[in-house]
Amino acid sequence: MLDTLIAGLLRGNVYALGAVGISLVFGVMNVVNFAQFSFFGLGAMLTWFFVARLGLSFWLALPLVLVVCAALGLIINAAVVRPLAKFLPLAAMLSTYAVSLILDNTSQAAFGANSRVFPQVLQTSNLHVGNMRFGTADVVMLGITAGVMIVMSLFLKYGKVGRAIRATAQDQEAALQMGIPVALVQNLSFVIASALGGLAGIFIALYVGVADPTSGLETGMTAFVAATLGGLGSLVGAVIGGFVLGILESFGIYFFGGSADQIIVFVILIAVLIIRPGGLLGKVPLISSEPLTGTFLGKGRPFTIPRWVWPAALAVAAVVVPLVGNDYVLSTGTQVLVYAIIASGFTITAGQAGVMALGQAGPIAIGAYTSALITLYLHVSFWVALPLAGLAAAIIASILASPIWGVKGHYISIATLGIGIVIVAVIQLIVPLGVQGIPWPKIGDTVLFTAQDFYFIDLGVLVLTLLVMWRIRRSHLGRVISSVGADEVAALASGVRVRDYKALAFAVSAFFAGIGGSLLAHQYTYIDTSIFSMLMSLVVVTIVILGGVNLPYGAVIGSLILIGGLEALRFTDELRIVVYGLVLILVVRFRPGGILVRNS
Repeated sequence: MLDTLIAGLLRGNVYALGAVGISLVFGVMNVVNFAQFSFFGLGAMLTWFFVARLGLSFWLALPLVLVVCAALGLIINAAVVRPLAKFLPLAAMLSTYAVSLILDNTSQAAFGANSRVFPQVLQTSNLHVGNMRFGTADVVMLGITAGVMIVMSLFLKYGKVGRAIRATAQDQEAALQMGIPVALVQNLSFVIASALGGLAGIFIALYVGVADPTSGLETGMTAFVAATLGGLGSLVGAVIGGFVLGILESFGIYFFGGSADQIIVFVILIAVLIIRPGGLLGKVPLISSEPLTGTFLGKGRPFTIPRWVWPAALAVAAVVVPLVGNDYVLSTGTQVLVYAIIASGFTITAGQAGVMALGQAGPIAIGAYTSALITLYLHVSFWVALPLAGLAAAIIASILASPIWGVKGHYISIATLGIGIVIVAVIQLIVPLGVQGIPWPKIGDTVLFTAQDFYFIDLGVLVLTLLVMWRIRRSHLGRVISSVGADEVAALASGVRVRDYKALAFAVSAFFAGIGGSLLAHQYTYIDTSIFSMLMSLVVVTIVILGGVNLPYGAVIGSLILIGGLEALRFTDELRIVVYGLVLILVVRFRPGGILVRNS
């Protein structure tokens, strides 16, 4: 048990460093910085490169890595975050999410996607206390962390710039009036946070003995949970949260096994956001809502599309494309159509209810596994399994999300992200090997397995989806949900049960996500949880924002551009993901209402 405690302290050491950087940026800018996560993997890979490839001393490589990470942090803040943070905090958060994917995949392109054995620059098991063995590396990591925390504490308490950071975190407007250069303070906060992220990445590589360009997201999300547990904006709370989470995670793995790792972490996240959103030492959020839709609507001149365009587009999709398109074109078309179905359903949550849920991969996974399992083992027809998959996704996702609708501000987006990750982690625990041999759809004795068959199935489901969404939008129910997204306070004052309508909108989105998951499962005939990643959630969000966050048919345009248009980059996954990230950043920055923006 003592070994488990020590392992928890070493894990917590890494999480505390990352959590301090996350809390520092949040306190100064009120932005959850997902880009911070990438510096974990980047710090490890840069150190490996400097030491293993260039032959530099570890003690020379360490400050070089911190300088590189700090410089990148400065560029990210100046180019992406600050232009959005003042007006659209949640949009700034989405942009940092995109930046994180860009950094991760650029790192993979530069260093390769495979893990690397980290050089043994310090001994790892040369010391012992009783029967417990540990190494110089462990002592050095804890010592450096303690030193960094002491220096940070003294800097913030007694340094002139440190006091300016504290003042900006407490009240940005008052700090500006007192003559504090807030822009400089924000840049410095990003520089410090990014350097701390790089340092944490070095430590995690020392601890596990491996440098992995993709390790940043998982470790960074855990560090974010630690920051939330301690209290976003509280540096002392971040340190406490890091060590507490590290110890809880280690004992959880000891009792339940490593496969329960993510479940433990994100259940803690969701519980903290529900019970005490301010964390142990942070302030309870004062924001009553994040007016995401309200701030996005009206941004940009709306395009007027003649009514005849839509039947003409349907005729082209239903007649021309199947006649002239080969299997490659039709296979690409099925992907466009499936993502359009998922994104069209998501517009009721993001566009009408004003909730930017970030965990759509969870309901998609529920639908895919439900349809795959009941057709494979219960021999249920695909045509019955399809709506059942949607119902299962809506019911399960709604039950899991039911406690979060009282959470305010962009915390609700983080909570939905956690729920999506927990869903996929639970599925991985239950069905660890994936599902293969998923049957193709049938009509009578005719098996539907060609690209053209699936294209027509997906097109028919998309048309039904758009009709249902159109009917909901024009109904009394749709107008009530829209009032929640437009002005939550006014809706409450008018007697609208805001929480219930947010939950209903989320259930509708989850239903169509489940439908999309079912279609994907039967087209692939094999699924495993690696398909349902955070990238899938990002793609859905990007499609909705690109096409028009408040318009279901805008999702069709967004999917056509993002999925179909980027098919030319199929030969390189890293570059495709970089382009996804760039598209999201550019759209949120310059066309936040999307291509088919409509006035509020």
